[in-house]
Amino acid sequence: MRENRIKKLTSLAESKFLSLYDAQYENKAGKEKHWIIASRKNFETLKAQYSGEKEERIDAVIIAALHKETNSLVLIKQFRIPLNDYVYELPAGLLDADESMETAVRRELKEETGLSLIDINYNRSKRKVYISAGMTDESVAMVYCTCEGTLSNQYLEADEDIDATLVSQQEAKEFLKKDVKMDIKIHMILESFALLGEELFK
Repeated sequence: MRENRIKKLTSLAESKFLSLYDAQYENKAGKEKHWIIASRKNFETLKAQYSGEKEERIDAVIIAALHKETNSLVLIKQFRIPLNDYVYELPAGLLDADESMETAVRRELKEETGLSLIDINYNRSKRKVYISAGMTDESVAMVYCTCEGTLSNQYLEADEDIDATLVSQQEAKEFLKKDVKMDIKIHMILESFALLGEELFK
């Protein structure tokens, strides 16, 4: 069992989707320090996770989707409050309580793009990776899949300001040259797709 360096967890602010905690911990020299953590989890869940009483569960899915009919990568452009601007991203979303990864991928893909999931490449997908471990414990499933259908914004929630688009392998090469705000995950997927095309999803 791993050593638990966090000695005390204190809630600073809690909301439905994101909370802040102060973690009192011991560094490798045995000195007491403090770290501010952003988390998707409530206080009891995070505390139980740190103590080893509860297994860590992924918070969200990130969706790298190949549109089958056009051999294109699915991107979204979304307004993000912290940036006060639009940023290019992959479709993504939080898991509902007790929801499976596949159910979340199917729901979020339809909601954010109007497209329908065909299948998931479980050999390529990674069930748990971390977004920004210096700031948050948030973990996601990085899912490679194929989809079909026509882009639509009719399934968006009221607070979602999203435009979906399809990018071919050649367009991905050009897209990478643009001076636009881009999430790190879509940047890495675009680079791979520009190099490999649909082979990225096999």
